[in-house]
Amino acid sequence: MNFDLPPDLVAHLGSLDAFINEKILPLQHADDNNRFFDHRREFARTDLSNGGLPTAEWEQLLSQARQLADEAGFFRFALPTGYGGQGHPESNVWMTATRFHMASHPVYGGGIGLANDLQNEHSVVGNFPDVLMLHHFGSAEQRRTLIPQRLRGEFRATFGLTEPDHGSDATFLSTAATPTPDGGFEINGRKKWQTGAHHCTHLIVFARTSGEPGSARGITAFLIPRDTPGVRTVSFEWTFNMPTDHATIALEGVRVPASAVIGQLGHGLAIAQTFVHENRIRQAASSCGAAKYCLERSIERAQGRQIWGEGRRLADHQAIQFPVVELMTQVEMLRLLILQTSWQMDRVVASGVRWPWVQIERTLSDRVAMCNYWANRLCCQAADRAIQIHGGDGYSRHYPFEHIYRHFRRYRITEGAEEIQMRKVGAYLFGFGGKARSTKM
Repeated sequence: MNFDLPPDLVAHLGSLDAFINEKILPLQHADDNNRFFDHRREFARTDLSNGGLPTAEWEQLLSQARQLADEAGFFRFALPTGYGGQGHPESNVWMTATRFHMASHPVYGGGIGLANDLQNEHSVVGNFPDVLMLHHFGSAEQRRTLIPQRLRGEFRATFGLTEPDHGSDATFLSTAATPTPDGGFEINGRKKWQTGAHHCTHLIVFARTSGEPGSARGITAFLIPRDTPGVRTVSFEWTFNMPTDHATIALEGVRVPASAVIGQLGHGLAIAQTFVHENRIRQAASSCGAAKYCLERSIERAQGRQIWGEGRRLADHQAIQFPVVELMTQVEMLRLLILQTSWQMDRVVASGVRWPWVQIERTLSDRVAMCNYWANRLCCQAADRAIQIHGGDGYSRHYPFEHIYRHFRRYRITEGAEEIQMRKVGAYLFGFGGKARSTKM
């Protein structure tokens, strides 16, 4: 067995670093752009006079970085070749290795920086779940028109599954779509945490069209133009980490034609779950990388901090060493599990099965859940330890750790709360749901 990254992947990461050093970091350091990344970051990014939404200057800077990355061939890496991607056969391994590398990098790591600012899921190597959703499930017309518009930045959609009264219990959602005499649907309900609602052109909304509450069947995905009558932004929710672009949306008598349906009528929940494993494994890699970043900065601090007289360092004390040892051990073990799980996911895709994500759900979702819930928790623990080792400086906004903690704490809820993911693992281990995994080595 070989546990090294393939040489071509190592070369790819080197090319990515060179691009970031040549194009992205100079842009970050130009003019006063560092106000978005230093101790002023939260206030520079947040328009307090406009409901806490992102400032126009902040979003323009992110757009500039994405444009540079697209021109250099990095931004669309994970997309199929027909959309400008590289169509790499080991895309999960490559993407998780890339996410870990960027989040752990000593110069631009931690998830704070123009190359990879995770507070709003920005990266010069993009994720495109909406494009893949349309590619696999959209109608011919939706694929023909909307995917090119998305890649040009002209089509932007929110993802409307969560509701004010329903989160993880998605099969009990209250939003309903009823048929209309003209063959379309009328949709009524509310959706919460609609990220990007302030500048979206469309909403992807999941609503019940048939079946009983609790049934996975009977939920349909709809694509609704933002300016459709009856679509109303109720509020933007202020969060632990600002700015906010997370809206609560009311749908009141919203009329849409039959062509607004994505995929098959009544099978929308399967669409919502299609790319959750890709998202979770990549998120795990980012969290694991950010944890390593926090710990390595803590080691540097402890080695350089003189205490209680000349010649004595903070690092000389086991009370400092041992918590870092425990966390770094978990980072290394988790990194290998993430890469192994990514490799197993790629093997499923390479097997040629028609719906690989269904096979991944049946055989690997427990491994993906292990990686994700533990990585997100580990990152919070590592950021907290970094704050402690840095003392008052760590608590200040002049260091990145409070920002890292506040952002990555979100991941313990989004993409499936950690309790839901632990339940998934339990189902596999104890055989009361899913496919029980053998414990034999």
